[in-house]
Amino acid sequence: MKKSILVLIVIVVAAGLFAQNSGLGAGIIVGEPTGISLKYWTGNLTAFDGAIAWSFGKEDALHLHADMLMHNPDLIAVTQGSLPVYYGLGVRIKLEDKSKLGVRIPVGMAYQFVEAPFDIFLEIVPLLDLVPATDFGLNAAIGVRYFF
Repeated sequence: MKKSILVLIVIVVAAGLFAQNSGLGAGIIVGEPTGISLKYWTGNLTAFDGAIAWSFGKEDALHLHADMLMHNPDLIAVTQGSLPVYYGLGVRIKLEDKSKLGVRIPVGMAYQFVEAPFDIFLEIVPLLDLVPATDFGLNAAIGVRYFF
């Protein structure tokens, strides 16, 4: 029994060694907003990401977002790993006294390690709230995710 558990652990870790551009990643995002970050790769250059987080803006509030992302791994060359620049389009819901619904335009970069199933990301996100009123805003955050 112990041997089969050890074999399963080795397989999971080995599968994750080069998994930063495939599968599901979960981690934390810190900034505006701060919380739990998820990313699911749908191809070598495309992914969905999202967060269940807390916003510390004018009113503290629960912040939920989901984005469709495109990645360009060739824009910034690094000697080890990769540093794709990404951009996309998404939605945001901010649950406060007057809850907001809006559009996100994330732009960022995510360092992907060669021999570890992690990425570290930095993003800046212009916002266009549509409900209850039209308003512009900006989010910025850093984070780390582990890929399964």
